[in-house]
Amino acid sequence: MTAPVTIPLWLLTLIVLFAGVTFASHFLFPSVRWFFRRRAERVVTRMNKRLQKPIEPFKLARRYDTIQRLVYDPQVIQAVNDYAGAEGIREDVAFEKARAYAREIVPSFSATAYFSFGIRIARWLSRFLYRLRVGQFDRAQYDAIDRDATVIFVMNHRSNMDYVLVTYLVRRAGALSYAVGEWARVWPLSSVIKMMGGYFIRRKSRRQSLSGGLYRKVLARYVQMATEGGVTQAVFPEGGLSLTGGLAPPRLGILSYVIDGFDPAGRDVVFVPVALNYDRVLEDRFLVQADTTGVRRFRPPLLTVLGGVAGYLWARLRGKISTFGTANVSFGQPLSLRAFAAAHGGDSRAVGAEIMARISGVVPPLPVPLVARALLAGARTGAEIRSHIAGDLAALPKTAPPPRRPVDKVAQDGLANLRYRGIITGSDPVTPVESDLPLLRYYANSIAHHFDAGAASPPPMLHSQSNKITKI
Repeated sequence: MTAPVTIPLWLLTLIVLFAGVTFASHFLFPSVRWFFRRRAERVVTRMNKRLQKPIEPFKLARRYDTIQRLVYDPQVIQAVNDYAGAEGIREDVAFEKARAYAREIVPSFSATAYFSFGIRIARWLSRFLYRLRVGQFDRAQYDAIDRDATVIFVMNHRSNMDYVLVTYLVRRAGALSYAVGEWARVWPLSSVIKMMGGYFIRRKSRRQSLSGGLYRKVLARYVQMATEGGVTQAVFPEGGLSLTGGLAPPRLGILSYVIDGFDPAGRDVVFVPVALNYDRVLEDRFLVQADTTGVRRFRPPLLTVLGGVAGYLWARLRGKISTFGTANVSFGQPLSLRAFAAAHGGDSRAVGAEIMARISGVVPPLPVPLVARALLAGARTGAEIRSHIAGDLAALPKTAPPPRRPVDKVAQDGLANLRYRGIITGSDPVTPVESDLPLLRYYANSIAHHFDAGAASPPPMLHSQSNKITKI
């Protein structure tokens, strides 16, 4: 029993390796998972005491369980059978494709990552880059929202900073779940986004293609399950970043999934319109270029991005600038889907038009857009620019939040921002740089709907008299 045994080194190595893996899988890993699970549970318990809407069990479910529930959903199974029959393949092959889509879509939410790191990073980045302001916000309307309702923040899409700003500003409303495009499916960003509760969507998938139809069904059922589970969400109905600076018609997409799966007898869905505007959009030159060339898929060169970051840090160190200007977020009148559907039906186009009307009505006018409008109208001296801004502010619809600064300060801040960027030259009078006129139009477009002929007020709200939110 105690006699030595001689074995080859490679065999000893394999034995030790397998023993280590067995020990880790049976003893070490469960203990580590238990430790982090207990830590996460404490974080959730602590945060639920502070949040207006507690984190939903659906969001806290294990990712594996959510994927299983999704792929075995009757509607997904029917879509799998339809796809298999149309393609002439076995059902198990089609089922594995659906499972792959589910793995791609379903996030792996971490309350610890979201509240311990994500919110702090969002707060620091928002304040570091911008002078952050909340324009329109009626607390009484939001306090009247049924606490059991699913809240969906519906926003215009100006910049990738939109995610950061809204995550920070609505941090007490609950943990947001975003739909994120394919641009972010790169390591390690993809893992971070999934831990923050974001889920990826393929914007290029076509409804008419068979595989695209299967993918859309899996995505639709996930969105509907999350909505039924009360998950607080954030949606960009325009479908992508605005290339012109102005509002685009809603593409519906995610909204149509929510509306089509809505059960008036179940949990209510309340859409909260959110309008964002910036004195400077970080991606503005790339967006204008994409609009000019017609090539929407653009990737800023790494050296250009690094150069921009270095230039901003150096300018702040020298005291040339403090921020990129103002970023303003305004909240419109909430829309109860139950009340709207009861009075006017659940047509997704009507709901989308109503939501976009409410967003457009509260888009905040900021110094750079106001100055850009004045310059494009031919104003050149300080007096002409101030006069034009004063006229615009007097013509603002009542729903749009006016700047808190006097006209002189608005003109001064807007001109300083444009002058620092080299978009205008001179002091009084000023001269726009010819090559940067598209940038001026880009910023002016963000508030043009408030003033243009036929759009001096926001688009008429559909049946607005029936959309008062009350506790049900």
